[in-house]
This record gives sequence, structure tokens and C-alpha cells, in this order.
Amino acid sequence: MKEVEINKQMKLSEHFTLGELCKTSYHTADGNIPSHVAIENLKNLCENWLEDLRYSYNTLYGDGEIPVVITSGYRSEEVNRLCGGAKGSNHLTGCAVDIRCMGPEHQIRMANTLLDIADGTKRDFDELIFEKRGSTRWIHFAVRPKDNRRKILFDMR
Repeated sequence: MKEVEINKQMKLSEHFTLGELCKTSYHTADGNIPSHVAIENLKNLCENWLEDLRYSYNTLYGDGEIPVVITSGYRSEEVNRLCGGAKGSNHLTGCAVDIRCMGPEHQIRMANTLLDIADGTKRDFDELIFEKRGSTRWIHFAVRPKDNRRKILFDMR
């Protein structure tokens, strides 16, 4: 039986690929392959949020080329279980990404930029969570197709 693969080079937006949003260090039987619905959710995140984040952040703080680095996007049930993700995580439907941050100032500026985008565009998001484990920092950011809660939390273990 041939293993199913995704087109990792598929562009979800100008600067983001499907491979980037589905990468994982966990090798699972399911291959961490998203459904068509999850791919559409990832595309929404990339086109309507991550591209705006990259542009706005670079306009305010960067040199025009600072990338937005995604450390986790879509997760299959198996990958989510292995990485200790929450049951019912927005990652399972392609509605969430974790954005790498290089320190507390970077984390605050990224989050502020996302909030400015939400306010300026009148678009809602589901979750914006400041996360930290040891010295590693990231922002968990989620947008659902509907029923967004605009939940902001700090999880700084």
C-alpha cells in the first residue's frame, strides 16, 4: 500500500506553504495529513491573518523581510496526543498556529500587532495565548470559521 502524502509546496498564501503549516517532528501512521476543510482553515489563517501580521510587524519593527515562523499548525489526533495538545484543540481543524517568539518583547509586539489587525479589520479571532515553557516562547493564535471567542490568556509555566 502506497503512503499518502501532501503537496508540501502548495502555497496557502504568498509566504506560507502547506508543508510549513503541517510540519511535525512526530512520525505517525496517519502522516499528519489535513482534510480539505482543515486546508481551507489554514488558508484563511495565512491569507487573512499571517500575511497581515508579517506585513504590519515589518512595517512597525522590521526591515521588511522578518518572517513569521510557525512552529505548529495543523495536527492530526495522533500528533496532538503525542505533543500533549488539548483535547478539542483548534490545531485539529487547521484553525490554529503557534508563532515562534524570540523573547518577551517580541511576543508582546506580535500579540499587539494581531490585536491591531483584529480591531482594524473588524475580524474576530478565537484564541490569542501567550505561552512559555522554559526559555521557549510562542503565541498560540486561532481563528474559527464561526463562534470566535476572542479569548486572551497567559500560560507561562
